[in-house]
Amino acid sequence: MLLNNTMQNKSPRNKTIALSPTEEKKWSRLLKEKIDYSNLEQIKNKVLLGDSIKIIQNLPSESIDLLLTDPPYNMTKYYAGTRFSKTNSIEYETWLRSWIEPITRLLKTNASIYICTEWQSSSSVEKVLRDYFFIQNRITWEREKGRAAKQNWKNASEDIWFCTVSKDYTFNNQAVQLKKKVIAPYKTAEGKPKDWQKEGDQKYRLTAPSNLWTDISVPFWSMKENTEHPTQKPEKLIAKLILASSNPGDLILDPFLGSGTTATVAHKLNRNYIGIEKELYYAQLSLKRIEMASKDSQIQGFRDGCFWERNSK
Repeated sequence: MLLNNTMQNKSPRNKTIALSPTEEKKWSRLLKEKIDYSNLEQIKNKVLLGDSIKIIQNLPSESIDLLLTDPPYNMTKYYAGTRFSKTNSIEYETWLRSWIEPITRLLKTNASIYICTEWQSSSSVEKVLRDYFFIQNRITWEREKGRAAKQNWKNASEDIWFCTVSKDYTFNNQAVQLKKKVIAPYKTAEGKPKDWQKEGDQKYRLTAPSNLWTDISVPFWSMKENTEHPTQKPEKLIAKLILASSNPGDLILDPFLGSGTTATVAHKLNRNYIGIEKELYYAQLSLKRIEMASKDSQIQGFRDGCFWERNSK
């Protein structure tokens, strides 16, 4: 691919993950091995190469604890040379139903669902999800580098719809607290810190997670998690969703795996995963990232059991 040629001369600070020809052959062999999709032990912790809509039909029923995915938005975009074309809202909703409806069979009764989207597609996603699940919330997260615009407000945010199969579901509030700098360090009548603590010369407070996230950094060339996938989600963002709505050992499904962020973060957080990706190069990237995660389980912005504000030391 062109990517291999361009990455040969990258600067020392450019940490963008790429594949050598040797790695492409290695991962290609693994991805093309025959697998019985109905056998849970064969597909657990695997990246499955192929069309998710076809593969979903063969996966075992009521096996998934968490569905977490970033499907193509309703806009024209190229993924490893494959074109996904923008269409009208009715056709896009029909496409959403083509995989959301059959995937309901795979979910446990206490499963949670997170679907990433953006403002133009968000209403369609919400409309379809409401027909199958209980909608619990809509998360809006800030992209610190919004897309340029001259005749409109700059688009600097995206949505994530949070749904559940039933009213019985996992939500680990304490696992996704945000550590923020204290602007007004109030004290009790006894002169003790009120809901904050001092670390070095900084004062911090742990706050409950909200549905507005302003602490996310979009992957860029000097970050170890960066790839050249056009819509790669940050590991920090995916980690919040996984920690909040699953427990160690749970099984997570991502039917639009892309460059492997969901599987990589699941591996780092001791969850099981199934990832489906139809583009060979992205599936190969996913396997490389999972292998890298076995040697380095750090997640940017997540330390000491909590999430830190962007640019925190």
